[in-house]
Amino acid sequence: MMNQLGSTLHWRWLLAAPHRAMFFLGALQLLLVMLPWAAEMLARLTGQSLPWSWPPGWWHALLAIDGVFPFFVFGFLLTAMPRWQGYGDLPAGVFVRPWGVLVAGWTLIYASALLPVLRLPGMALVFAGWAWLLVMLAPIAFRAGNGRLHAVPAWLATVAGLAGWGAWMGFAATGDGAWARAAIDVGVWGFLLPVFFTVSHRMIPFFSSAVLDDYTAFRPPWALFMMLGAAVGHGVLMLLGEAQLTWLVDLPAAGLAVFLTVRWGLVRSFEVPLLAMLHLGFMWLGLALALFGVQSLAAWQGSTVLGLAPLHALGIGMFTVIALGMVSRVTLGHSGQALRADATTWRLCWAVQAVAVVRMLAELWTSAQAVLLVLAAVGWLVAFGFWARRYMPVYLRPRADGRPG
Repeated sequence: MMNQLGSTLHWRWLLAAPHRAMFFLGALQLLLVMLPWAAEMLARLTGQSLPWSWPPGWWHALLAIDGVFPFFVFGFLLTAMPRWQGYGDLPAGVFVRPWGVLVAGWTLIYASALLPVLRLPGMALVFAGWAWLLVMLAPIAFRAGNGRLHAVPAWLATVAGLAGWGAWMGFAATGDGAWARAAIDVGVWGFLLPVFFTVSHRMIPFFSSAVLDDYTAFRPPWALFMMLGAAVGHGVLMLLGEAQLTWLVDLPAAGLAVFLTVRWGLVRSFEVPLLAMLHLGFMWLGLALALFGVQSLAAWQGSTVLGLAPLHALGIGMFTVIALGMVSRVTLGHSGQALRADATTWRLCWAVQAVAVVRMLAELWTSAQAVLLVLAAVGWLVAFGFWARRYMPVYLRPRADGRPG
């Protein structure tokens, strides 16, 4: 009976738990956000360009930063933060209304490709849904307890993310590129890096200690505060127009990231592929920060190097690979399945890292840039097409063990 029930897809299961609804949309967004960029790259390869109401680079940045990750971030925090803070699971359905507002907002944003007048109303709805979720999480994040060490920074990072979204709205209203640049800096350095590092600082040692023999969890608060300070410091310097000085925080932060990569046991993590996915994603942080440091030092000396390679090492290498590993893990665990990465999931982890390498090469091998950009975009769509096929149906089925949630 359970096997028959477990094979039946039904929309009612999508709203059975916050991670289901949020991760389902995040998985869908992984494909939707890259489709227009892949189309643009293919058009450029043939010497053409698509009609855009916004510059395609800004549109791509908005979708890449705020189109995918907020769904995964909120899906994770709505599931994990109450447990960090000693609450039970959130009441069933409490997240449905803000989730619905986000769905409505993104529907209008995509429709604005044909009707630009819908863009600001859509963005306003996303802002409202995001703010609603922040209000919902605030009393949990600030509740007294040991979990507050990670809950508060994660919540504050999502507040910064909302501010970055507000900057995108400023760009939509005025067309001034300064708003878009601010949105990118705030989104990457105030939102995504702080929240991904905070979650990594808490969960990677915890998961490692659960499955590796003779492993001692290492989570010093000073490492958390140092990396958060470096992220905010980089973002502030960028907002002030001092990109040539970010090496002052990037290089020490890169050293810290490499230290933690080794100290947390990257090599040992390969004993458990689902765990290794998180370690591999974190490994990219040290590389990305080192590249940012080199780029900043070169700018300090009056040279321009590396282009967008550091940004994509961070965005695809760290953020996307960690999201892939964490979402896969939460999906398996909360659907009553074994916490084990199957061969498809493990291969896709490496495929996404290959996409990161190809995208970085596009910045360094300029004579082949057009072809490499197409390969990166198509590679992303293929990898996440297979991942969505594997995991999206899980959100439309009951748990395999018959438990609620």
